[in-house]
Amino acid sequence: MAQPAETSIVIPAYNEAASIGPLVAELLGAAPWREILVVDDGSRDGTAAAATAAGARVIAHPYNMGNGAAVKSGIREAAGEYVLIVDADGQHRPADAMRLISRLGEYDLVIGARSSATQATATRRIGNALLNGLAGYLTGRPIPDLTSGFRGARRACLLEFLHLLPNGFSTPTTTTLTFIKAGYSVCFEPIEAAQRVGQSKIRLGPDGFKFTLILLKIITIFSPLRVFVPISLVTFAGGLAYGLWTVVTQSHLTNLSVLLIFLGVVIFLFGLVSEQIAALRLEGRR
Repeated sequence: MAQPAETSIVIPAYNEAASIGPLVAELLGAAPWREILVVDDGSRDGTAAAATAAGARVIAHPYNMGNGAAVKSGIREAAGEYVLIVDADGQHRPADAMRLISRLGEYDLVIGARSSATQATATRRIGNALLNGLAGYLTGRPIPDLTSGFRGARRACLLEFLHLLPNGFSTPTTTTLTFIKAGYSVCFEPIEAAQRVGQSKIRLGPDGFKFTLILLKIITIFSPLRVFVPISLVTFAGGLAYGLWTVVTQSHLTNLSVLLIFLGVVIFLFGLVSEQIAALRLEGRR
């Protein structure tokens, strides 16, 4: 079990002056943490001053580099054996922080899984449910909350995958998938999320598409056949079905059906080669 004295809290913040001070104060009152790092990602509203006044150590970016870039800066600077990442918008309850780190040590990554009822809007809930379902299929295990930013992990494990983390709003997605596919133990701890302070910076359409691309990118790095096999089967089956139909109705096999069957085989072979490359990458991983 991780102890607060071994845990660095990392809070990425961009224009969160209204919520950062109370959040830091509540966290400091919850446990004797190793440190609380607020990474000010180029804010223009006094976020850094509010965090410093509340008792946090502030790391300042010269301009807005993205949520993921702020998380990476915090991980690099953290002194604790464990890192607990907390969003700055006031959604996460400091009292839940102790619940998450109590599972660290037993697990390498602990994620605060929000109940669907406490997630913002109906549209957001539907979008998250679709992403969770796709991620569950690609990883082979249920994922109740893919995008929760409230998570704790061993710092050494996070550093191992730091080069894979994007600079934008998909760090939670990437860490969840990489830890699962790399064989680290992952736990989803149920939490209740509060209403965030201020306006969300995530845009459902563009960012949802980016999250989907991140899913496919990470899975093709660690388990490519999860992507290639379904595409291959659909293409092959489509070509075979079309070929049988043309043979029955037109007494000949069309070029299109042959092309689809051949394409299905080629995609499958690409998947096999990619799987071998992924296995070699994992063998070379520390």
